[in-house]
Amino acid sequence: MTVVLLSLIVGALIAFYFYLTRNYKYWQKHGVPCADGVLPGFGHMLSVVCMKTDIANFIWKIYNDNNDASMVGIYDFTTPLLMIREPRLLRTVLQVNFSSFSENCIDIDPKLDPLLATNPFALSGEKWASGRKRFTYAFSSMRLKLLLESVKNVCATFENYINEQLSNVEKAEFELKDLFSRYTAQVTAAAGFGIDGHCFDDNKKDVSFRKIGQAIFEPSLRNKMAYILGILIPSFNKIFKVGFIQKHVDQYFRALVADLMEQRRRDKIPRNDFLHLMAELERAEGDKLDIETVTGYALSFIVDGNESTSSVMSFFGFYLASYPEVQEKLREEVMSVLKRYDGKITYEGLREMTYMDQVFNETMRMIPAGIPIKKRCTEEFELKGSDGLVCRVQPGTEILIPVQALHRDPQYWENPEEYDPERFSSDRKQSIERFTYLPFGEGPRMCVGMRMAQLQVKAGLTIILRKYKLELSPKTQIPLKMIPGAILPAAKGGLWVYFQQL
Repeated sequence: MTVVLLSLIVGALIAFYFYLTRNYKYWQKHGVPCADGVLPGFGHMLSVVCMKTDIANFIWKIYNDNNDASMVGIYDFTTPLLMIREPRLLRTVLQVNFSSFSENCIDIDPKLDPLLATNPFALSGEKWASGRKRFTYAFSSMRLKLLLESVKNVCATFENYINEQLSNVEKAEFELKDLFSRYTAQVTAAAGFGIDGHCFDDNKKDVSFRKIGQAIFEPSLRNKMAYILGILIPSFNKIFKVGFIQKHVDQYFRALVADLMEQRRRDKIPRNDFLHLMAELERAEGDKLDIETVTGYALSFIVDGNESTSSVMSFFGFYLASYPEVQEKLREEVMSVLKRYDGKITYEGLREMTYMDQVFNETMRMIPAGIPIKKRCTEEFELKGSDGLVCRVQPGTEILIPVQALHRDPQYWENPEEYDPERFSSDRKQSIERFTYLPFGEGPRMCVGMRMAQLQVKAGLTIILRKYKLELSPKTQIPLKMIPGAILPAAKGGLWVYFQQL
């Protein structure tokens, strides 16, 4: 009896092992080199799941270890995943043959996250095209000028907040992510919904818009689990059913948008916010938008533009404090442009800040703001690398775009670990190889909110640079280390900087 039982257990373990490793000859059969270190069941993902490394360093290691290949196979647990390393192949996937790779690999369960499921980033087909068309309408140059009026009002409040912190001291210490999340959340409240987000009033922190962003993105255990289950192992989420958006956030937005949209439809008073533009779009299309769709779009304003933008701004401020010569050169440009526009922030003036663009671009090169780009093959397609590698990609296969690694590859960037905004100057940026710089993606699914993000970043930094000097605090841990499992890049210990009035 004991021998029989032992045989059954051993047999079950052997069967389980073969089940876990059933796909691990996939890349060998397709003639594609595979990354080292495959483990049964985990594939290559153990270090990420155990949060021993962040996703950017995980991708960088595989990219770097296979620098002689145009593409390399990975196992995302038991699922084959193809990393493409060559700009020519990236162009094929993201632009030239977009129709064969048109879907983003993020599967939002509409039962768990009904509002997030309407985000154009997660949609495909006609629903994606319709959603993108509406966001493109809202973020046209003419309408960005309207939204800038709301951003400028927030800038005034932002400046007052910093002044208050400096009222009785020579210099004040700020954690940049905390500071800029106040600013971007207030911008979201004003430019998105036309309301006061109470983000600079600590007495109202429990009702502030900032709290909403933190509920979704702060690196809490719950949010880390949502990221791992929703992004890395979505098949497991069919069992655990952890949504990205917590129920109280979902309910809050439904009530808020329903009330505000009804108000917009009724009074038809021009306002400088996203919901007014949606009401305007309804009148232009002659059809009432579904309230859940509008609420989902409004939530996208926070998911795509609030925390990600404050993350970019925090690293922007960190690099300015770390490189005083860059800070001073940028300040000179800001003051020069403001002088031409009577000291006022204008849409035209922000567009003229070319060195601001350079610093922004270099910051995004060093630390891209978004999650890794993954595309799903929708129809069979043959990828051919310049090294002779050929892979016939099957429908359903996921393609990984190693943005973080491309941004630091010495093959494309001189001294890539150095922070150098001059690499994006007018006479040098033309030499940057296309599809090696992808902070907002590329092709038809390039981030539609890019210009809105740039607008609020440039306006917020203009407020700071014209009046304050930034100096790195010793509380900032150098070199920077990212928090594993965080949805967006977040530095361990925070980014601490002193502000001093000029």
